[in-house]
Amino acid sequence: MFKGDIRHHIKVLIVGTGIAGCSAAITLANKGIHVTLITSGDDIDSGNTPLAQGGIVYKGDKDSPNLLKKDILTAGWRYNYVKAVNFLSTKGPNVVEEILINELNVPFERDEAEGFKLTREGGHSLNRILYCGDYTGRAIIDGFIKKIKNHPNITILTKRTAVDLITSHHHSNRLEFKYHLVNQCIGAYVYNEHLNQVETMMADYTILATGGIGQIYLHTTNSDAAIGSGLVMAYRGGAKVFNTEFVQFHPTALYQRGGQKFLISEALRGEGAKFVRIDGIPFMREYDSRGDLAPRDIVTRAIVEEMLRTGDDFVYLDAADYVKKDIPKRFPTIYKKCLELGYDITKEPIPVVPAAHFFCGGILVDLEGRTTLSRLYAVGECSCTGVHGANRLASTSLLEGLVWGHSAGNSILKAISKKRGISKKLRDSIPDWSNPGNNNNEDPALIAQDWSTIKHTMWNYVGIVRTTSRLKRAREDLHNLSKRLYEFYRNTPISKSLIDLFHGCQCAIIITDSAYRNPKTTGCHFRINK
Repeated sequence: MFKGDIRHHIKVLIVGTGIAGCSAAITLANKGIHVTLITSGDDIDSGNTPLAQGGIVYKGDKDSPNLLKKDILTAGWRYNYVKAVNFLSTKGPNVVEEILINELNVPFERDEAEGFKLTREGGHSLNRILYCGDYTGRAIIDGFIKKIKNHPNITILTKRTAVDLITSHHHSNRLEFKYHLVNQCIGAYVYNEHLNQVETMMADYTILATGGIGQIYLHTTNSDAAIGSGLVMAYRGGAKVFNTEFVQFHPTALYQRGGQKFLISEALRGEGAKFVRIDGIPFMREYDSRGDLAPRDIVTRAIVEEMLRTGDDFVYLDAADYVKKDIPKRFPTIYKKCLELGYDITKEPIPVVPAAHFFCGGILVDLEGRTTLSRLYAVGECSCTGVHGANRLASTSLLEGLVWGHSAGNSILKAISKKRGISKKLRDSIPDWSNPGNNNNEDPALIAQDWSTIKHTMWNYVGIVRTTSRLKRAREDLHNLSKRLYEFYRNTPISKSLIDLFHGCQCAIIITDSAYRNPKTTGCHFRINK
């Protein structure tokens, strides 16, 4: 299997290998179900999870599900799905213990009495966040890698980019399946970069765990893979998407020219760091009574206001004068990276700017990760559980991915126990991928320019502050680009760069159209109607 054949039948296909995809994989594999994990990268750590610095929500002293729920709802502007918030708040600590602590032995920081050290971030009412220095995501994914790579029930396929979902309504060549009221997802067409061909991966159940959308913006903390591919494939397949206007911008990315922005963890502020002007005067209390630990949407707009008022390209985050702990020990990754760029954060403030960070919307799912498209699940950042509402509370993203990956795995276990696989007749009615064209006219310069158009359009018109006129211009420009790409796509042999460009453009359109339709400011969708 997978040794050159282009057609495969898989029990469970998981697209994406971050915390959500890995959580689902472990949950299924431990119960004897064979899982195929695919990643577009060279290894399973090529997504956003290893970049997560701050930590993962657990439970603090005198904490309770209701207190966590209150903090999540406040940060989310009460636009959240309360059942999902209750589910996360109640189940979260148990799943952290079951998978991360007991099974993977993730080395979270402990004190002398061997209890867990807990930190606090913006929007939280107390210390409840587990962490490993400032490399929590890296430690978690390393734990998963060790477990997954040695698991007999998990196959890992690298350099595989999902092109499109296979659905009974869209792809079956038998009319009887098109008449069925229920549209079923029965796998995906997947581009194999090793062989330069598209594989037909038929699956009884498919889980999208493709992560975020940050790379469609000019400035982002996200990995290169975060282009919204899962969102686009689900949307094209007929699944409902929701809250796609809500893009959270992290207030503190290290100011530097070009490229992916290095994240300065919110945990730094949790330990006391403050935003200051060039003269060293703190300013966040002027914008919100919670000061430097206000929710991210408020902090981000405050920074933008300061930059507009002063004409500066950044503001400063001062840890040197306000953090009492040993900074190099508590934040080794941040300290080392800043030092490489000439900033000793134990002696001077850090120049920071906002950057696209987290997608609060996505593919609509229930408490089991099920989408509105039969046999399709979505977990992690590509999904919309309703937990985050209009703005995510810090350190809930890793927890959401972990919990919903676990929940989706258990849901599929129940479905498999009822022997609800796809029929051979349906599988046989699905054709293999047909190459769209044979004009070898792919031009790297054109692709780079199209990406530049997408990134600048999204940053300038669909960014932190949105106006009616900006969104209207963005819609026009992106839809025009999409028409040109469709024509190009139909006549050019498929490639990784073309798949990514197509997905990135369609993702930008979905977000822009949603933002244009919502005239009301809510959370990280800040709208000025002019």
